[in-house]
Amino acid sequence: MSLGKMNVRIEIFSTISVKDDEGFATEEEQLLTSMRAYKESRHGSEAWKNRASFSEASSLFRFRKPRGFELTTDLVIGCKDERYNILSAEDIKQRGMYVEVLAEKITGSKG
Repeated sequence: MSLGKMNVRIEIFSTISVKDDEGFATEEEQLLTSMRAYKESRHGSEAWKNRASFSEASSLFRFRKPRGFELTTDLVIGCKDERYNILSAEDIKQRGMYVEVLAEKITGSKG
């Protein structure tokens, strides 16, 4: 993966529940790390047809794995004022250098 293709800035967040003074729980995002990544949106290519098991995945991210960082499906990716739920995270070629993440775009409800 060349650095020229990693042209999108992403941030990885964890969501935590925090109770306010009145006892109501609210979700807060805690920034864990930010980095450059390669982003590919879903389209009708042959590669996306092969990813049919993750039919709700709308984007693919590839980036360098931060040292000592455990990437799980509980985390959220932020990219250009959009949020993505992580559906799967896979180590590319099992070398511990790069990670490929399939993610689903979070959309707000209407009304």
